[in-house]
Amino acid sequence: QVQLVESGGGLVQAGGSLRLSCAASGSIFSINAMGWYRQAPGAQRELVAAITSGGSTNYADSVKGRFTISRNNAKNTVYLQMNSLKPEDTAVYYCAAESVRTVAGTLEDYWGQGTQVTVSS
Repeated sequence: QVQLVESGGGLVQAGGSLRLSCAASGSIFSINAMGWYRQAPGAQRELVAAITSGGSTNYADSVKGRFTISRNNAKNTVYLQMNSLKPEDTAVYYCAAESVRTVAGTLEDYWGQGTQVTVSS
């Protein structure tokens, strides 16, 4: 069984910063990509940023230049540094691990339970 545990959400004023962390645990052999998605009230879940095991990154246009994703492969952990936060960044942020190969040989995607980020104006 693989679990993703997120931390680092909270309330911040516009212009402030937060750092999200997500640690994957369990019988993991490898993880292809890890990323962060977000879902605001009444909206669909959207990709914020993703990073492959090789370090290639992808960002939503709305966060480019403000957010930075990074990853520690040895610890199966992904981070999201969020700077210059705006009220429209308010959402529940979900960690995702894509194409997780377990020791048992299974290949699946996994999601964290989400962490709330609220940016006040």
